[in-house]
Amino acid sequence: MTAQPAANDELLIRQFKDGNSSVFNELYRRHLPAVYRRIRFVIPEEDVEDVTQEVFLAALKSLPSFRGEAQFGTWLRTLTNHKVAEYYRNRSRKQEPPQVPLSDALNHIDGNASTAVMEERIALRKALRQIPVQYREVIVLRFAEGLQFNEIAELTGKNLEAVKSLFRRAISSFPNNLAE
Repeated sequence: MTAQPAANDELLIRQFKDGNSSVFNELYRRHLPAVYRRIRFVIPEEDVEDVTQEVFLAALKSLPSFRGEAQFGTWLRTLTNHKVAEYYRNRSRKQEPPQVPLSDALNHIDGNASTAVMEERIALRKALRQIPVQYREVIVLRFAEGLQFNEIAELTGKNLEAVKSLFRRAISSFPNNLAE
């Protein structure tokens, strides 16, 4: 992680607060890939774009009150986590339609995703919901966001060995039947 994007984010946020709302487009362009990957890792494929859009709409509405106590990326990650939690809260309140067989669902997905890949994604999402939140977070930071252990340590305020230990415990906490 470099300090340059954070500095640029701070400048863009200042410009946004000074009335230049068009700079939000640059913040969006910069942070969309990471937000999208994080959401795609934990939300069913058919809802990823909607939840991603909700994150950026919430960011746009909340940016005037952003105080800069954390880096913008960290603040946006927290907002993303809230929107993911809200998605699952709302989903559990609604009467869920019956699950469609995977073979039927694949007919509605682009040809780039094989059955095996889709089954792996479904199994991984299910397994992630079964492990403690602190474990889930380190797994998502490592695999969905592609961060190195030293970057995760910096981001979370933990030392490198603590992050590696947390990661090992996270991996060992996955249900044994994940590979089946």
